[in-house]
Amino acid sequence: MADPQGFLRTRERELPARRPVPVRIKDWREVYEEQELGQLQRQAGRCMDCGIPFCHSGCPLGNLIPEWNDLAWKGDWRDAIERLHATNNFPEFTGRLCPAPCETACVLGINQPAVTIKQVEVTTIEKAFADGGVAPRPPERLSGKTVAVVGSGPAGLAAAQQLTRAGHTVAVYERADRPGGLLRYGIPEFKMEKSVLDRRLQQMQAEGTRFRSSVDVGADVTWEQLRARYDAVVIAMGATVPRDLDVSGRAGAKGVLQAMDFLPPANRVALGETVDGQVTAEGKDVIVIGGGDTGADCIGTSHRQGARSVTSLEIMPQPGEDRAPGQPWPTYPMLFRVASAHEEGGDRLYAMSTQEVVTDEDGQVTGLRVHEVRRAESGFESVEGSERIIPAQLVLLAMGFLGPQTETLVAQLGVELDERSNVRRGADYMSSVPGVFVAGDAGRGQSLIVWAIAEGRAAAHHVDAWLSGKPSRLPRPVNPTDRPLTV
Repeated sequence: MADPQGFLRTRERELPARRPVPVRIKDWREVYEEQELGQLQRQAGRCMDCGIPFCHSGCPLGNLIPEWNDLAWKGDWRDAIERLHATNNFPEFTGRLCPAPCETACVLGINQPAVTIKQVEVTTIEKAFADGGVAPRPPERLSGKTVAVVGSGPAGLAAAQQLTRAGHTVAVYERADRPGGLLRYGIPEFKMEKSVLDRRLQQMQAEGTRFRSSVDVGADVTWEQLRARYDAVVIAMGATVPRDLDVSGRAGAKGVLQAMDFLPPANRVALGETVDGQVTAEGKDVIVIGGGDTGADCIGTSHRQGARSVTSLEIMPQPGEDRAPGQPWPTYPMLFRVASAHEEGGDRLYAMSTQEVVTDEDGQVTGLRVHEVRRAESGFESVEGSERIIPAQLVLLAMGFLGPQTETLVAQLGVELDERSNVRRGADYMSSVPGVFVAGDAGRGQSLIVWAIAEGRAAAHHVDAWLSGKPSRLPRPVNPTDRPLTV
């Protein structure tokens, strides 16, 4: 364990400071300042000798959290990154982007604020990169087998790196012009600068992974051609079909955009590119529908583009600051959280439902007609007398995703879908088509980055076993049917 009395001496969480709001909304750099190392190690020292580390059950990757907390506390950063990389290919991604279910499962969190696990994680990997401790690990010999991975998000990258290191020749296909999937164009710079992604891709290329960008599988190359060309195929294209707003006035309304039609152009411009026809929030009243991470990304981006006002709407009631009785430790609770984007300004309205998109004679959105709702036996019911119109010249829809885009996949390859329109797979992550495997949100549905990486690693285990015809030595952290801990 770490400091035997650490959790007794230091009873509060210590996190790095966020840069001042007036400063950070004028640029696209990451929000957090660097944390003083002694303070970080003091936090790592709060990790207890808790017998059964429930943080392991909170994280699907099976991260060896008490081990690398102890090593970080001791300042043994070389061994700390070895233990961290043993279960997680990309701790620099999860340390920035994961909502940290490990922390809500922390045993110390029963009666004290949890250990700052996520911050120890990201500090460990950043020190490793700075000290030259992250080197390419090419295979000693090649298997002669080839694998195509379709999609370069966290699931696809994890599967590709594992299979490359196992000796297979891997090509990652990405329909965008650069690899990374939503890590590149869906996640704003202020949450993760793309240099963080690029340095990991450079390591993967040095190991032998090949990237094929600007290739839309199903159009530029058919799924049948891909299957015939490679010994195995891994579908890791995510869940990218967005949930739409089915209300009066939505059809044809100008200025109502899906989040993923708004964020990628903004990210490109933040990286110095020019995007023709970009819709921005500059000088506009913006409404964001959806209270999750994507909604917060839209809020932060709107602030940086110079929005006049930003209002977020959420149909669910405002959660409390403490666990609800139905969400006991160590489950991941719904709490009222203040992301950096919320701290930067705007209004957050809860228990609010949209009735109509209001437009002018040219079809341009001018506002949303909304009303308050409350829980009823059959769902939600409107609160009488609560109807009003909120002005808006830009409405962003961040209401989640329904599943993967499977039209060409079904038509060309004949894979089966499940009842939620995800690609059906067996216990070995294989689809209904032999040699075609499925990892991440394409098979699981919309989920967290840690689940995507865990599924990529697990799918690689089964691909390796299928190609070699013998048990794989690659790790298998999760089953396709595993789900987060709930009650």
